[in-house]
This record gives sequence, structure tokens and C-alpha cells, in this order.
Amino acid sequence: MTAAFSGIVRTETELREIIGEPAAPVVQKTLSALDRHCRAYIAKSPFLLIASSDSDGRMDISPKGDPPGFVRVIDDETLAIPDRPGNRRADTFHNLLQNPRLGLIFLIPGKKETLRVSGRAEIVHDEALRETMAINGKAPDLALVVRVEEAFFHCAKCVTRSKLWRPGDWPSLKGLPTLAETMIDAAKIDAPADAVQALIDQDEKERLY
Repeated sequence: MTAAFSGIVRTETELREIIGEPAAPVVQKTLSALDRHCRAYIAKSPFLLIASSDSDGRMDISPKGDPPGFVRVIDDETLAIPDRPGNRRADTFHNLLQNPRLGLIFLIPGKKETLRVSGRAEIVHDEALRETMAINGKAPDLALVVRVEEAFFHCAKCVTRSKLWRPGDWPSLKGLPTLAETMIDAAKIDAPADAVQALIDQDEKERLY
């Protein structure tokens, strides 16, 4: 049953009546290309999130992680992200073939502010580019090249509220399912959880690069 709610905001006017207008610096801080501060942040970031959607607007958010600096800043308007071995769903790539626009959020452990970048993307098989992103002698099969249109730093409030980088405040993991348990229930897999988890653990160990 779909929940029903009152007070649905449907227009920009209604929205602004509730939350007000942003201060001028909040709007003016948006860049059309990467500056030295963006470059410095990306060079130290080991983790990002990629948001994309298909032609019907169905959304996907995919995490990417590697050693700090794994995202290559080719120039002030171009980024390259290596595509490491995964589960081959390729949800981001499927979306980008239909709708090239995407959004990125970069994070650095211990740093409260995040960096947001948006633009258009291409799926690239360029060998020279891929070889520059090799780890342990293994180059990625593909790279995601992003043509930057907007970039700005996001304030620390969400990280402060969540206490994201404070291990002493992290919730207990007790009671959470393993990945194997979620897959068995969702896909109706006829196999014991420990056997499925062993395959997952082996894949994580042997197919990082």
C-alpha cells in the first residue's frame, strides 16, 4: 500500500516560502571548471559516488574506490575514472549510453567537506589512457571520462550530523545481514549462506584489479 502524505510541495514558490533563499556566496561558489582546490581534493580522495539516470529518469548511484588520486585530472574540464573489475552489471554505463549526464560526490576520510562535480560522460577504451591507470600491472578495461560543467564544495553539516568520521559514534553492525544472505533472499538462491559468502570473499580477494 502506498503511503499518503499531506503538504506536498509542488512548485518552486512553495519550496522557497518554506526554506527561504540561499545566500549569495552559496550560489556564487559554483565553478564551471576545476580550480586548484578541486584538484587538491580529488588528488587525496579514495572514494566517490556516481549518480546517473537512464532515458526514463530511473536513477542509480554507484560507489567507486581506489588508492587516493585514482581519479585522473586530465585538465580543468576533464576527469577520468578507471572502471575496475566488478559484478558486470554496468548500471552506470547502461545509463550513460542513454543519458550522458552524471553527478559525482568525492569524499576524503576525516575531511568533513565534500566535493560535488557534474557534467557529461563518455565510456572510453583508449589504451594510452587506461595504461596510465594500471595497478599491479593491470589496466582497467574501460575508463569513464567526465566533461566537467559544474563543481563546488559542499559544507560539513551532513558529515557533522552523521558523525561519519567518528568511529566511537558508529552504530553497531550486529544484526545486519551478510551480502550472501541478501543475495540468497532476493534471488532465491538454493545454496547455503556460508558457501555463497566464501565465493564473494574469494572474488574480493582475487579480482580487485
